[in-house]
Amino acid sequence: MNKIIPNREKAYELLKKYNKSESLIRHALTVESVMLHFAELFEEEDVDKWGIIGLIHDLDYELYPEEHCKKTREILTKENWPEDYIRAIESHGWNICTDVEPVEKMEKVLYTIDELTGLITATALMRPSKSILDMKVKSVKKKWKDKGFAAGVNREVIEEGAKMLGMEIDEVINETIKGMQKAAEEIGLKGEL
Repeated sequence: MNKIIPNREKAYELLKKYNKSESLIRHALTVESVMLHFAELFEEEDVDKWGIIGLIHDLDYELYPEEHCKKTREILTKENWPEDYIRAIESHGWNICTDVEPVEKMEKVLYTIDELTGLITATALMRPSKSILDMKVKSVKKKWKDKGFAAGVNREVIEEGAKMLGMEIDEVINETIKGMQKAAEEIGLKGEL
């Protein structure tokens, strides 16, 4: 049986099938937007693929948190998805819940920005404007240093990912903010601007 070529509509349907949590769906849309941004930044040919992988990267998280990234392989294999999509999704859990190391540029970006979007979202929500649209790197860096702020965000993963990409942390934060700004309304971070 031939593998399907995933499209955004099918990926979103699948996401909604396995996730009912509004915050998880917003996170998926956030990561999708950032992945699309980085694909354009790196002049990748298959921008849509990057977005789809970002959109469904946490497909199994709500129903199977203890088997995160592993259950996704099972689900997407049944759905007849291509191996490179499955592997890319698994790799974002490297050294956290899988031993699949990010190798491709797309995998490294997903690994790096997944945690970072959480920190940036938390930072935006603390701002008077509650908006990503007026966010600057320095605001995120200030919160980065406060280990009690967004304590669940693994800053070491972000640092490791930035090294893999050969990028400075400030540059990764800046590009991630830009990616999130493109979907500000959809991800609930337009705020009062």
